[in-house]
Formats: sequence, C-alpha cells, structure tokens
Amino acid sequence: MASWTFSLLLGLIAVVIFSGNSFAQSMNSRDKDVSEMFDAVHEIVKKTANDAIAEPSVNNPAPSQSTQESPNQTTLSDLKPSEKKFFTMEQTCAFIGDKLGSVSNTDCLAHRLTASSGFSINGIPILIKEYPPLPNRKTQARILLLGGIHGDEYSAISIVFKWMEILNKFHSGMFHWRVVPLVNPDGLLQTNSQRTNARHVDLNRNFPTSPTQNEWLEASQNYWINETHRDPRRYPGPAPLSEPESLWIADEIATFKPDAVISIHAPYGLLDFDGPPNTPPERLGKLYLSLLGTYPGSLGRYCGDIIKIPIITIELERAGIMPDKQEISAIWMDLIQWLTGHVKQRTPTPSSKILQTRP
Repeated sequence: MASWTFSLLLGLIAVVIFSGNSFAQSMNSRDKDVSEMFDAVHEIVKKTANDAIAEPSVNNPAPSQSTQESPNQTTLSDLKPSEKKFFTMEQTCAFIGDKLGSVSNTDCLAHRLTASSGFSINGIPILIKEYPPLPNRKTQARILLLGGIHGDEYSAISIVFKWMEILNKFHSGMFHWRVVPLVNPDGLLQTNSQRTNARHVDLNRNFPTSPTQNEWLEASQNYWINETHRDPRRYPGPAPLSEPESLWIADEIATFKPDAVISIHAPYGLLDFDGPPNTPPERLGKLYLSLLGTYPGSLGRYCGDIIKIPIITIELERAGIMPDKQEISAIWMDLIQWLTGHVKQRTPTPSSKILQTRP
C-alpha cells in the first residue's frame, strides 16, 4: 500500500512540476519553477520517511549483532544514564574532543556551533555552523559542506574543523555556507568507531534513489547482497531515509537549497564528482579526479542524478591521519577557486527518474 501511495504521490508531484514549468515559462519566471521543484523534493522526503516508519518491512533485515564488525561495541547510550535523553552542544563537543586527537573540546566550542533540528539515534545533536550572506555583498551561491557521514573516517571530520578556522577568519560573503563537521555522531562515538550509525546502517546507502520504495529495496538489496556479499559496513537499511541522520541531510538539502554539496570521506585519496556542470575539478591539492560512479542509496546518486545538484566527494588519503597543514590549505584554496568559477545560484532541472510513476 505504501509503495502504491508513494507512486501516486510522485505522479501528482510530476503533474504539479510540469504544470508549474509550463506556467513559469509562459510568465518568463524561473523563480517559481525552482520553488516548486524543491517543494516537490521536500514532499518526497517527508512521504518516504513516513513510509519507512509505518512499514519498515524488507526481505533482508539488518545484519544480526553476531555478524557485526565489533560485536562487543559499547554505544554512547550504554555509557550514560539509562533514561533516553538529548545531549547539548557543549556535551557533544566534549564527546568529540575526547575522541579525536586533532580536535579538542576547546577547539570545538570555539567554533560556536549550534545544535540543528537533527539528532542521532542516541540523542546526539547534529552540530552546524552557518556563514551567512554579508551586508552589501551579493552571494554567489549556497554551499553545504558535510563531514563524518562515516563515523570511522576521523580525518574527514577533523579537516572540516580546520576549514572552519579559515572561514572564521576569512568569510567574505561570496558564498553562503552551511557546515556540518559530523553527520554521524553515533558512529564516531562508539568505543570502536564504526562506518555505520547506531542501527548499523550505512548512511551513504540510505538515500532515495529510485522512483518507488519497492524499487529502492530491490536495487539496494541486490547491490548489498550480490556486490558486497552482505558486508555489514554497507547495509543500506530497511527503507530509504529510515535513519534520522540521512533524513536530516535530505531535509537540509530540500530547505537550504544548496547550489553545490561537498562531502568529505577517506581513505581513497581522490576526487569524485556527480551532477552538473560537466566541468568537475581536475584536482584539489594532491587529490586528482577519478570518477567512481554511484551506488543505490548513495548521496552522490541522490544529489547528482536525482535532484541535479553538483556534489564533490573528497576522499582524503588516510582515515586516521590528517593531511599536513600545507595540503589542508591547498585543498581548500583549490576548492574555493573551482566553486568561484563554476557554481552560481542556479535552477536545477527535475530528474525524470524521480518523476517516473510505476505501480
């Protein structure tokens, strides 16, 4: 029933979008088209999340505890009082400072991060820092910078804190930034940090990249079973956006409407790129472009293929060791140079893939 309703919803959204496009063209107005496209995506996000909560059935459930990489892991909730609670920004900075060697509690607090509307399963807030438009300066584009989607990629979290130090001093207003250094706090804050979240779901395989929930289940399960051989580190979850962390990212994209997304990972030592324009950066610092393709449920496919937002995936060379100061600066300067020359406020085109309606 949820799949049929989801398909019907997409069909109605498609009619609204194409009607909106026609009207917008006749009125010579692109703003209305942009607004309707993102509103449609936002409705898809909310509907998919509701379906995931109401009917989280799947033929292949999450890996059992006995199959996990570290079966004796202690979660943060085990270390704290038994009652469910939500933690503050200050407490979260203390947790991060205790875990990361290159980011202290003092460092974290100095950035004046705020708790967003998003929380992890264990009640840890997803912290965010906004660098808004400045008075008397026209903003070229909105940029969403994400670190720590995988909790065991320490350098992908730490480098975002280093880049925030640069923005704290030199934010020019050319870009409107939203910076999220740690999307997956539960993964990081395990006794043994893990790629997945507290429910052992790979957040980077949990995004809605198929027209219907059933098609998503078929594609994601087929990839997980046949290509990864049920690798517990890459379990896509029971439904698209079933996890509060991936749902928060999708909602943030729908509401902030970034003109580009930057996602930091490790340890492949390369650049990946999805979406428009057809001029990705050839290199950032010592990292060269090497297109990896996308996977069912990945953020790259969701942004680049489905909602047509350019996304740069920066794969640092090592997960446990930061690049040196010179390389941290070089990657950042090359990134800013590419954004300046290639990313402006734009009108994404709705993807035909997300608008298909099938029973």
